[in-house]
Amino acid sequence: MRLSHFWERMYDQFGEGYAESLARDHVIEALGSRTVEQALADGISAKEVWRAVCDAFDLPATAR
Repeated sequence: MRLSHFWERMYDQFGEGYAESLARDHVIEALGSRTVEQALADGISAKEVWRAVCDAFDLPATAR
């Protein structure tokens, strides 16, 4: 998954403002207790980060 596609999905699910806040502030245990921004900066793939977001927020299968 390209990073641009990741952000499209984030915006679709959470809205632009909340998606950016979530990525910056919400720590996700499945990402090693990192935020989305930290995980991406540490080289975790966008696909893996997206899966962790889906699990953390119990997004429907159609979003995955």
